[in-house]
Amino acid sequence: MTASRIDRLPAAFLAGFFVLVWGSGFLASKTALQYAAPLTFLCLRYLFGIACLLPFLVFTRNVWPRTPHAWLHLGVAGALVHAVHLGGSHYSQYLGLSAGITALIMALQPLITALIAARWMQQPLQQRQWIGVILGLAGVALVVWHKIHVQELPWGSLLALAIGISGVTAGTLYQRVYCPAVDLRTGALIQFTVSAALLAPLAWTVEGAHIAWSWPLAGATAFLVIFSSFLATNVLHVLMRRGEAARATSMIYLTPIVAVALELPLFGVVPSALSLLGIVITCVGVALVTWPATTSGQT
Repeated sequence: MTASRIDRLPAAFLAGFFVLVWGSGFLASKTALQYAAPLTFLCLRYLFGIACLLPFLVFTRNVWPRTPHAWLHLGVAGALVHAVHLGGSHYSQYLGLSAGITALIMALQPLITALIAARWMQQPLQQRQWIGVILGLAGVALVVWHKIHVQELPWGSLLALAIGISGVTAGTLYQRVYCPAVDLRTGALIQFTVSAALLAPLAWTVEGAHIAWSWPLAGATAFLVIFSSFLATNVLHVLMRRGEAARATSMIYLTPIVAVALELPLFGVVPSALSLLGIVITCVGVALVTWPATTSGQT
């Protein structure tokens, strides 16, 4: 799928697709980490992604970066979004952090993105949007509250997650500024290759690169590569190109809700009343952030 085709899809469809896939990715990652350590699994994930993309690049015409600087920018964005972000978030769960706390802290990204965009990208937030940011975070906290055990917080996991959220925030803004119009397939291949090259030595020396091969691992890998790493990530970039960074990334507030909802049929986890209240509050907060602004001359 080319960038022009994705750009022609309705924004509501793209937003819904992103939220569903990104939220489901928490469960797919949880499954995969039972069979391989984080960095080893990520190397497997990116190698599989390269294998999926190569046939398309061989038999179709694609636009490659035309300058060394363009290659460099793509590589930096890929290292931040794929290697740093996912390496940190996966390791946080591997070291003992619950999926609920992971989802909650990752939901801070829209607030961080909004602050950066307002300071350096001339995208100031209105008062209504600030209220939405606060409500969205409060709603996510309620959604995952039943999973949080503050007394058992592993500080190494929190450090890994802080690194992960810093990577995805920097990476999404970096790609928007320095490589906003990129061929989705060639860009993904470059970024997968850079990420695999960076993580492979660490996976070998730190984790021993051990993999317990299984069908659940294969299914999780396929889902995360095709739907999360390629389609959902690029859908997010398309949405960010269409409008304000804070509005696009505010959709991440909804992904923990999807993860909690899917836990019921897959793992038998029944959401609490606080979770249901949090869903309502989060939806209100996202609406306040993403609702189109009106000009002063409009009624």
